[in-house]
Amino acid sequence: AGPRRRLIGLVLTGRGIARHGYPVYRAEEAEPCGVVTSGAPSPTLGQSIAMAYGPPEAAEPGTMLEIGIRDTRVHAEVVPLPFYKRPT
Repeated sequence: AGPRRRLIGLVLTGRGIARHGYPVYRAEEAEPCGVVTSGAPSPTLGQSIAMAYGPPEAAEPGTMLEIGIRDTRVHAEVVPLPFYKRPT
């Protein structure tokens, strides 16, 4: 049947930094669909980035998800990994 979870890359479109263990939601859903594995501000990209485990159907680049940071939800866009490819 395939994997139940996939590692996905996220770029936060709102303010905040995702940290390990923060919940990941589909927009408008009350229950988390995934969890952040790591996150940090990226000086190279000029944005906050994160990696999370989530369902395969939410791993399509361009999909909008939300990350629970403290008492708010911050919008995040699924992006392909790696986040940055060094120019050759």
